[in-house]
Amino acid sequence: MTTALVWLGVAAIGGLGSVARFVVDRAVARRMAAAFPYGTLTVNLTGAVLLGFVAGLTLSHHAALLAGTAFVGAYTTFSTWMYETHRLAEERQYRPAIANIVVSVVLGVAAAWLGQSIARWW
Repeated sequence: MTTALVWLGVAAIGGLGSVARFVVDRAVARRMAAAFPYGTLTVNLTGAVLLGFVAGLTLSHHAALLAGTAFVGAYTTFSTWMYETHRLAEERQYRPAIANIVVSVVLGVAAAWLGQSIARWW
């Protein structure tokens, strides 16, 4: 059973995840200064590594909820990824739009596998 304390933890840790996403996205975007959404790509790939790592550990239900759903769920961003891909396509930047999808999916699966492999080794 999920307690009120766990729900408070989800809210607090989720808040930290979303702040971390904002900081990482802005730092990368500022350095890259390009139309391609490198900040979102970086966030989602590092999030895939983290989620793979969490999934590879033997955690209690509550610990997995706090680490995986709360932090990584708030840290990563499917909606921004799709929005930025749509924006690229609207601007007729079709190659970057397709690259954003392909690179995100291929490297995202590889990153999740890497995280899970690290957890097994850990």
